[in-house]
Amino acid sequence: MPQSSSTPPTVVLVHGAFADSSSWNGVVTRLSEQNIRTVAAANPLRGLAHDAGYVRELLASVDGPVVLVGHSYGGAVISAAAVGADNVKALVYVAAFLPEPGESAADLSGRFPGSTLGETLREVPVTLTDGSKATDCYIDADRFHGQFAADVPEEVTRVMAVTQRPITAEALAEKATDAAWKTLPSWVLVSQGDQNIPPRAQSFMAERAGAQTVTVEASHAVSVSQPDAVAGLIVEAVQGTS
Repeated sequence: MPQSSSTPPTVVLVHGAFADSSSWNGVVTRLSEQNIRTVAAANPLRGLAHDAGYVRELLASVDGPVVLVGHSYGGAVISAAAVGADNVKALVYVAAFLPEPGESAADLSGRFPGSTLGETLREVPVTLTDGSKATDCYIDADRFHGQFAADVPEEVTRVMAVTQRPITAEALAEKATDAAWKTLPSWVLVSQGDQNIPPRAQSFMAERAGAQTVTVEASHAVSVSQPDAVAGLIVEAVQGTS
């Protein structure tokens, strides 16, 4: 049934590498308190085009308008997934990548100094469902707290390290072919203590996109450590598109 133009947006959350949908728990709680419907996608982390296609199919199942939110590599995914998804009205990037066509997450993280991610990674050869070979990347559990979530209590990050979702090296290196932020209003949260994506890279991408930007003193895991700030920015985007 066609939806009324007054239908409030649904927020669709897309996590990034080394995380899962539970990384949004605090944000979901705060949005729920404001009666904002949310859906947390299980990002496959297998390849950019593959992951964007998966999210695009999820978007097609949502009735009414969507505010699409991505963390980290999830930003590259939403930039592609929103292309052709007519119900997406705004994009929110949380310590995330906003690639131009032809750029990869690996390209952007290396454009400015500050990322120490590479030296913490543990690589595991895997076979994908189509039979092709790939390499899964994990953050070494002993280094997860300092690298990914230094402002999150260690008893929490010990669990996060064990339950982290790996991303393929191929996904991080895959070039973007679309950039929905060129045509959709965008909001960006820059995490100043980020050791995965250099803050200068985040600011560069936000400025390039002409996004409304806030800066927070937080680690890469800002959705876990500062859910109020993340939820607040998402609410701004919801209100800006309602």
